[in-house]
Parts: sequence; C-alpha cells; structure tokens
Amino acid sequence: MSLLLFGVTALHITILIILFVATLDNSWWVLSQDETLNLWHDCIFNNNSESWMCSSVSTNEWFQAVQALVVLSVLFSSFSFMLFMCQLYTMEKGGLFYATGAFQILASLAVFSGAVIYTTHVTEFHKDKGEGGSFGHCYVLAWVAFPLSMLSGIMYIHLRKRE
Repeated sequence: MSLLLFGVTALHITILIILFVATLDNSWWVLSQDETLNLWHDCIFNNNSESWMCSSVSTNEWFQAVQALVVLSVLFSSFSFMLFMCQLYTMEKGGLFYATGAFQILASLAVFSGAVIYTTHVTEFHKDKGEGGSFGHCYVLAWVAFPLSMLSGIMYIHLRKRE
C-alpha cells in the first residue's frame, strides 16, 4: 500500500511541476530563436545587452480566459494535493478520496479548456507578430498535464485508504 501511495503522490507532484512550468515559463509561442511569448510576457532577446526585454502580452478576452484557466488548474491541483494529504491522515480506514479526485479532474478540465482556447485563437493573439511561429514547450506541457491529471483524478476516486 505504501508503494501505491508513493506512486500517486509522485504523480501528483509531477503534475504540479508540469503545471507550474507551463504557467510560468516563457515559451507558449515561439517566433524565432530570439523571441518567445508566454501567458504573461512577450520577450525578445537583446544581443547588445545579452538580456531578455519583455513587454505585456495581448489583452484579448480569450487570452485572458486562457490565463485564468491555466492558473485555475494550478490552484485546483494544488488544493487537491493539500486535500489528499489531509485526507490521508484524517480519513477513516476504507474511505475513498472523492473530493481529491474531483478537484484533480477539475484541474484537468481547466488546463484542457485553456489549451483548446489557445489553440483555436492563437492567430488572434499574435496577429501583430506576423506570420510564422510555432507552439513552444509550455504549450506542450499543458497538453501533457491534461491526461496525467485526468488519470490522477480517476485514480484518486478509486483509491481506498487502507492501513
């Protein structure tokens, strides 16, 4: 049983790390080697000073929805982890982790919705940047977090506490 709990905990921590990186790192859209855009900033590498110069990103309502959904997924997953730890020590033997699973599934659906909106509206978000560009590693991490957090949520729903 302890090996199963260790595995579930490790998976959840991995998901949290993936969600944090996808939310905070600077590569949702890559225009060139010297320009990347994330959910918060448009960053251009200045060769003269060898530093990144960043400015605010799009104020489009859909873009703000993506920002909110990705942050919400981090919050749901974090709350789910804290709830799991509390339930692990306070729940009676044989209890199920329904609440933990529900919040993890909500995190999964939030990151899924944010990634879908970003995918469908990416040309609107970066229309002033011209043609070209590709999705960056943070975008891919958001898509990786979706099935992992859904799987984790389903595992929590079926997981029973044993001694």
